[in-house]
Amino acid sequence: MMQIFKKTSFDFVGKRKTFFAISGGLILIAILSLCIRGMNMGLDFTGGTLMQVHFEKFISTGDLRAALVKNNVEASIQSFSDSDSFQIKVKGAQTDVNAEADKITNALNETVKDNKFTVEKLDYVGPVVGKDLSRKAIFAIVLSMMGIILYVAFRFSNPIWGGCGVIALFHDVLIALGALSLTGREIDLVVVAALLTLVGYSINDTVVIFDRMRENLRTFPKMPLGELINVSLNETLSRTVITSITVFMVVLILFLFGGDVINNFAFTMLIGTICGTYSTIAIAVPLVYTWANPGKK
Repeated sequence: MMQIFKKTSFDFVGKRKTFFAISGGLILIAILSLCIRGMNMGLDFTGGTLMQVHFEKFISTGDLRAALVKNNVEASIQSFSDSDSFQIKVKGAQTDVNAEADKITNALNETVKDNKFTVEKLDYVGPVVGKDLSRKAIFAIVLSMMGIILYVAFRFSNPIWGGCGVIALFHDVLIALGALSLTGREIDLVVVAALLTLVGYSINDTVVIFDRMRENLRTFPKMPLGELINVSLNETLSRTVITSITVFMVVLILFLFGGDVINNFAFTMLIGTICGTYSTIAIAVPLVYTWANPGKK
């Protein structure tokens, strides 16, 4: 196995209170932002105006988006490959359809003067994710978290390990949501997919270290838990860092050069990759020690 650290002996367990304090601060910032600024929910959650327009001459999706942004119109744009037609969706209530349509047409008339267009369709589109679907999604997430606890408990014969892994997942998702709130980024189904990807990435990283802890428990049954955790974390440190750097570099390229469509997805994954790696090393596994030894400093 490729290694960037030949042999390390970091005292992760001894620094756990510092790690917990850092995470506590980040979570506090995230909660304050979510309470004060809230979340910028996208069209998938709020509904809005749908306008379908057809241009006489070719125009790229990027140029169309730039024309709208120049006139302060934030929209979701879908192109049709076999024609010069586009669907433009803008957040808003059903009563705002005509006003939003006027904003779009005015923006296009001012910016795309040399390319005439016709409005083929104007309608209100309801939220893809309604209240009932939101409740079902929350229920599904709760069940999945319980499933993770049961899986880890069965695989490693210890429900505490599963509980600590789930706490680390909540830590990652909450900080990612806080970052989205602080930056005012729109939360749509693509961002939800990024959050679910983050959960899978983070728990996989944690399970790898738990596997090494289980192997060391069999090899060194009399080793103190704190020492065993440190040994396991140091032995898997190279693997964790290499995996994280690889994922981070790919997501960074998507963030910088992937365009507006996947920018929020890439941003969420950037934050999630950092948080997921940190929580595995500094939260999930040290929590196992703290839970097993609540009175120790």
